[in-house]
Amino acid sequence: MLELEVSGFVKEDRSLLEILAVSAKLGVTSFGGPIAHLGYFHNEYIRRRKWLNEQDYADIVALCQFLPGPASSQVGIAIGVIRAGMLGGLIAWLGFTLPSVIALVLFALLLQGFDIGSAGWIHGLKIVAVAIVVQAILGMGQKLAPDRNRATIAVLVAAVSILWQTASSQVLLIGIAGIVGMLLYKNATVPNTASLHVPISRSMAILCLSVFFKLLILLPVLRPIVQVEWLSLFDSFYRSGSLVFGGGHVVLPMLEREVVPTGWISKSDFLAGYGAAQAVPGPLFTFAAYLGTMISGVKGAVIATTAIFLPAYLLVVGALPFWQTLRQSAKVQGALIGINAAVVGILLAALYNPLWTTAILAPVDFVLAAILFLMLVFWKLPPWIVVISGAIGGILIS
Repeated sequence: MLELEVSGFVKEDRSLLEILAVSAKLGVTSFGGPIAHLGYFHNEYIRRRKWLNEQDYADIVALCQFLPGPASSQVGIAIGVIRAGMLGGLIAWLGFTLPSVIALVLFALLLQGFDIGSAGWIHGLKIVAVAIVVQAILGMGQKLAPDRNRATIAVLVAAVSILWQTASSQVLLIGIAGIVGMLLYKNATVPNTASLHVPISRSMAILCLSVFFKLLILLPVLRPIVQVEWLSLFDSFYRSGSLVFGGGHVVLPMLEREVVPTGWISKSDFLAGYGAAQAVPGPLFTFAAYLGTMISGVKGAVIATTAIFLPAYLLVVGALPFWQTLRQSAKVQGALIGINAAVVGILLAALYNPLWTTAILAPVDFVLAAILFLMLVFWKLPPWIVVISGAIGGILIS
């Protein structure tokens, strides 16, 4: 019996080490954003290692597209959970996230240590961010707002977001869009799929969902009472990670409204970091590590990174056992259609403010943005090449 138990521990340790090694490899090599990440995951986890079958992987991707948060990171967490339980999900997230966290922390320390915030290449990074967000809007718009009703939702949400710029406005708009989608698309197609086996009990799932909602409700209440910087930081990033639908780029306006008006970071430094985040592999949500470092050093990076990814982990663990039931609801499918259209509108508003108003200050800035967009969309160059080109262009035009 003892030998069997020891053997079980050894097997579990090997499985966790394997998850760490594979996810870290993906964290170093996965350039190109969430959609590209899903391709890397499929190649590594499904084709090469056969940890899941094609149907199970499709189910996980569908779930993570449905949940708020960083979709690619959530897919990695879900695969880790199915492979080795809750600890496996944590290890999979750590391996995939840590490389870009380290890179962005170092960039933030460089920005602070050498006072290069006004350098030409920093302005170039802001212009890179414009080109990348335009690309994201076009891609997401074609997929998530392709008809009259959804395009109307997107434009109305963009208009209200621009004219009513508060932290709560986006949450309210997403909720309204979900209700509208539920009414307009009440006969949405319900996918017919096989059940996904998940090694998580429903009681544990309910506990994780309970923790998620309690933190979302209690943190804003405690923040003005306690008035401690780390709690305020945790609250801002936790809410951003909890309420972002549509993946990495949509977190931009959420975070901007949390950290710039409060005076934690200047708009210029915010956009410089966002541009730099395009040059590193892994999830775009690691932009939080840069912001945390700029606000409160390495300690701030740890708090911000943990806070923005914690909702993703809690939601994945909490939703996996119930996903099959949710997918069979036409109302849920309709609400998701409306929410996705609203996400396009929120990103469209962010293109105007803070991106366009801060980065495109002269005709030559627009020319550089157009060239970078051409490189991204039509030449299909890797994002890191576009980022470097933008930095060099910023130096030349400054």
